Amino acid sequence: MARISAIMRRRPELVALVGFGAVASVLLVVMKLASEIAEGETMAFDGAILRWLRSMAGVDTTFTGLVLGMTRLGDGFTLAVLVLLVTGFLFTARRHGMALFLVVAVTAGTLLVRLLKGVIDRPRPNVVEHWTSFSNASFPSAHAANSAIVYLTLAVLIARSVTSVAVRVYVVAAAMLLTFLIGLSRLYLGVHWPTDVLSGWIVGAGWALFCSSLAWWMQARRTIEAP
Repeated sequence: MARISAIMRRRPELVALVGFGAVASVLLVVMKLASEIAEGETMAFDGAILRWLRSMAGVDTTFTGLVLGMTRLGDGFTLAVLVLLVTGFLFTARRHGMALFLVVAVTAGTLLVRLLKGVIDRPRPNVVEHWTSFSNASFPSAHAANSAIVYLTLAVLIARSVTSVAVRVYVVAAAMLLTFLIGLSRLYLGVHWPTDVLSGWIVGAGWALFCSSLAWWMQARRTIEAP
């Protein structure tokens, strides 16, 4: 690990290339999914998964309440409050560059998700009853994408600031689990197709990887504070 870090500090351009490659790969996969969706080739798969989940879960008001609580962890208000709190902490700790980086990274990522929604404009599922409200197009899932953008980006930045490998693994794994459960909650509630959530995870994880690579590069150039 130390050797890899040393190489990346000496060759920050490699980090930039990894980030660029991640974004290109994500866009390729998402556009392929969008093409399949536009041609209606995923409808049978999507519908079958939603019906199976609803039949397996049944109607349990207690469990549904828990799922609604989980899905709120990925809504815009919750994520905005979290980012503002972390940004305030970074400013208080005199890490102004990192604070600005976080705000720009999250804002740009969420704008990308909104752009994709507007361009693809996929209708919401109609094969099961909706158990929560929604406000815009279906693809990609904003809850899945934005939670991945925020939680994974924060996890990576935290992992960059500690030396313990166990702590790094825990932080990233916890962020991944939280993102997974938020996306799964959208399927249980019937407001997203499975391919919406899958694409949201891809976009969010790809953006977090890009931001991580960019942070490495900027820290190597002393543009933002090093860990």
